[in-house]
Amino acid sequence: MSEMVVRSVCSTAVAAVLAVSGSVATAAEPATPYALDNVVVTATRSQTQLRDLAGNTEVIGTDTIDFTLPQRPAEVINRVPGLNIQQGSGEEHLTAIRSPVLNGGAGAGSFLFLEDGVPLRAAGFGNGNGLYEANASQSGSIEVVRGPGSALYGSNAVHGLINFIPRAPAKSFEAELDASAGQYGLVRAAGTVSDTIGKDGYRASLEENHEQGWRQTTSLDEQKVVGRNVWSGAGDTVTSTISGQKLDQNVGAYLTGTNSYQSRKVAQTNPIPDAYRRAESMRAMSRWQHDLNDTLQLSVTPYVRYTEMDFMMHFIPQQPIQKNAHSSVGTQAALYQSIGERSTVIAGLDTEYTNGWYTEEQNKPTLVSGSSTYITGLHYDMGVTSTVLAPYLHTEWQVLDHTRVVAGARAEQTYYTYVNNASVGTFGLFQRESNRADEFTTFTPKFGVVQEWSKAVSSYVNLSRGARAPQVTDLYELQYKQVAGQIKTETMNSLEIGTRGTIADVSFDLATYWMRKKNYFYRSSNGLNVPFGQTEHRGVELGVSAPLPAGFDVGAAGSLALHTYDYSFTDTSAGTQGVIASVHKGGLIPEAPRNQANIRLGYTFWPDARAELEWVHMGRYTTDNAGTHSYGGHELLNLRFAAKIDESVSLHAKLMNIADRNYADRAAISTTGVDQYFPGAPRTLMGGVTVKF
Repeated sequence: MSEMVVRSVCSTAVAAVLAVSGSVATAAEPATPYALDNVVVTATRSQTQLRDLAGNTEVIGTDTIDFTLPQRPAEVINRVPGLNIQQGSGEEHLTAIRSPVLNGGAGAGSFLFLEDGVPLRAAGFGNGNGLYEANASQSGSIEVVRGPGSALYGSNAVHGLINFIPRAPAKSFEAELDASAGQYGLVRAAGTVSDTIGKDGYRASLEENHEQGWRQTTSLDEQKVVGRNVWSGAGDTVTSTISGQKLDQNVGAYLTGTNSYQSRKVAQTNPIPDAYRRAESMRAMSRWQHDLNDTLQLSVTPYVRYTEMDFMMHFIPQQPIQKNAHSSVGTQAALYQSIGERSTVIAGLDTEYTNGWYTEEQNKPTLVSGSSTYITGLHYDMGVTSTVLAPYLHTEWQVLDHTRVVAGARAEQTYYTYVNNASVGTFGLFQRESNRADEFTTFTPKFGVVQEWSKAVSSYVNLSRGARAPQVTDLYELQYKQVAGQIKTETMNSLEIGTRGTIADVSFDLATYWMRKKNYFYRSSNGLNVPFGQTEHRGVELGVSAPLPAGFDVGAAGSLALHTYDYSFTDTSAGTQGVIASVHKGGLIPEAPRNQANIRLGYTFWPDARAELEWVHMGRYTTDNAGTHSYGGHELLNLRFAAKIDESVSLHAKLMNIADRNYADRAAISTTGVDQYFPGAPRTLMGGVTVKF
């Protein structure tokens, strides 16, 4: 570990010296994202200065979001050190935060995606593609926590969380309309209107996206809407949000064959032209904050959500049709007690009830692992309800003038009730159990110390645990060799040490971490579910931004990580595929690049015109447990430009993949040991105009 840390620091430091431009507060002035007086809300569900946090939180601000105008959340979120969101086709993607790229139940349940502090989906009903449900391009900010969340957050905040915070209402009337177009049928229209009248502030935002697709039969249509109202009284504030999205996408499937992505002609094809994904969701929440006295505040947030999805599972051999939906009602309640100037106690209770259903049906037979048949017809038809009850305590103590201690704990009880709506038994690969109920309890403590060395620099040590109850699909989408009820709660212990701040106008955030996970439930390379895995995760991350002479500015995000198995497992029943399915202690986990970097050079032409050149580095990674298959990585260059013509009109443009490189957004291996890829888009030009009224 020590050698790795030294190499990480040296490598990333060199990158930072060569690097240029990060988050930009205005067209003329680079931001200082790690300044200790920056305010964040995710850590405590209330406004907190960065100097007080025992752990890392990265804030992607409004100006960065407006400048990048991301087509996909990955375009802006991958600027954060330690993140690797791999794009599939259109809105499909998989996420990594201080982790390998995870799929299946692990991918759905290891990362918590929120909108203004409320999870986009219910615990246990996750979606590996869940980021598309948020309106990233019209958010006011995006806050990212790497590693386990605080005691305020429960299941799914294992490897990290991403919180999309809607844009606040304007103090006076404003309206804005943006129209963009580009190659391959890219069309985007977005608008927002906002005002504050007396005690009421409101904002309504709408976005429409259309793509014809650069690959065959890969068109996409989606709509997103966010409405926000803030009412402020003498001792009360009520913040209400309603949001929704609709997606209708013809999906491009994996290319197969070693290095097939390197042929542009092959990359443009779609092996499964009838693959699709259709989804929609709606959410509503209202946060009431009431001052009981000068030092005590009550916060109550009731919320409801609904989501449904219908798609072809094109990424596995039998290509069945899966349909699922769930609806939830819940409440977040907390008391905030201030003690002195900088000490706080937060006591809270989160409750949630969810009712969901899930079906999977196959129209054609295929084989996997040379033995188990994917049967034609119904695989699963189930209904599941869940009840979550989670009390927590979070405390922050200013023990010395420059030393702060953070401690907390969360206990979470999850109850599942499963109803099988089909016949009971084993049918080929698939096992359908009788009705049953399951209960899981998690306990996630946190302890940290923050030391301020000056008003501009601080360090922290953070010990924490993340945990998640099994996903519904982990528990009840059983395969023929599994035993019902054997899946356990996944836990991960984490140690993090970091330093952040600003020295001589250079803002930085350096973090090192070690994490060990138990009861890791994953799908092995041969397509079979494997419970009780153990993994280890170590790494170093560095983010830097600074102004440079002559109108230039510099920014970089870099990470070096080592993700390995911490146990051994031999799949003796997988035939020839046992080699790629078996693991050994210390072996590399697939789809976990050792190094990544994002470096940006910005130049301000005049106060309201800015250009940015971005270099994206993806390191090599293996795609199977034996290390016999791998992806060599890639380098990309992107160029963005924005200019304000007058007070009402602005222009923007971006040229992605300037060198027109053939690369893979995602590389993996099939259940039969064949290399497969989601090819990255060729050189793409897009531009538009924004009009303010």
